[in-house]
Amino acid sequence: MITLAFKALMANKLKTILIFLSLIFSIISIFLISSISNGIITMYSSMLKSDGDIIITQAKISDTFFSNVDIKLIEKINNIPNVKNSSALIVGASPVEKLPIVAVYGVTENRYKNYKLLEGTYPKKNEVIVGKSIYEQLINKKQIQIANKDFNISGVFKSEIGFENGGVVLTINDAGNIFNKSASMIMVNANINTNVEEIVKNIKILDEQIEAKSTQNFVDNYNQFKIIKTSSNVISLIAFCMGLLGIVSLMSITINQRRSEFGIKRALGISTFKIVYSIMIESFTLGLASFISAYIISNIVLYFIKNASTLQGYVNGEISPQLSIYILITSISMAIIGSIIPALNAAKTDPVELIQGNKI
Repeated sequence: MITLAFKALMANKLKTILIFLSLIFSIISIFLISSISNGIITMYSSMLKSDGDIIITQAKISDTFFSNVDIKLIEKINNIPNVKNSSALIVGASPVEKLPIVAVYGVTENRYKNYKLLEGTYPKKNEVIVGKSIYEQLINKKQIQIANKDFNISGVFKSEIGFENGGVVLTINDAGNIFNKSASMIMVNANINTNVEEIVKNIKILDEQIEAKSTQNFVDNYNQFKIIKTSSNVISLIAFCMGLLGIVSLMSITINQRRSEFGIKRALGISTFKIVYSIMIESFTLGLASFISAYIISNIVLYFIKNASTLQGYVNGEISPQLSIYILITSISMAIIGSIIPALNAAKTDPVELIQGNKI
């Protein structure tokens, strides 16, 4: 059956190529949109998970950029039973030289271990360390300006997390002076086999202006992640519908050219089901071939996106096995659904009319 499907596709090469290209572009769009949104979420959540079991932010804020938590709470938090240690982080952004926006991280000293130095030393007052991808683009590699204040570059670090590798790290006091806040968030590490929710309850008692959540709970319910996922799903659906519409149009033209073939099959007693089934096999073959091609092309595109210096490492796609399976099903469904509508229309038409070519 696959051999017959392949022969049928090759007999209509131009239309097959057009359908193939339509499928590939639609699938690549879905791949890139979904993988880049997943990559952004994964990078930010990995950064948060790397340094704590509990995240503390200001209560009732829409984004961590707007959060302001009193850093002095760390002393009280460290006295809570089963708390191993705590660290604070300020997140912000600023233009640096020709770069329109660069992530800025103010951190406590016990967070320095997260940034693997390639050269130099960790920052002291009025000093910064810069991510490798940023450092390579700087004209002045000894000093940078953040919010109209000059900082000496004390070192260069590398991080597997794109947001950090494309960022600047300085002391939390210097960052506090720039962004006029104490801390964006406090991360808490608990002892092994500890009831994290019990610690969360004890933290909430300390200040009614804060919100404490387990890191996993925070990531699962972070508003910005929900917005990214929803936007990704909507755009992917649009790409799917556009691809489906294109396939239906092209398949209608292709099947119209094969009306005599279907008429002869009907005259020979071949059932409507078998005719439609044969077209579905052709579509399945096209869908599978398109998926494989789109998967390869998407990985190549994502590689160049990840290593593009102009993107500073902030955009990084991630094609997970789950995403691949989802898009494989989507690709084949798109091809089959797009072919069923014109196939049913052709297969149900009177065979005499099909042979005569009067209509379809």
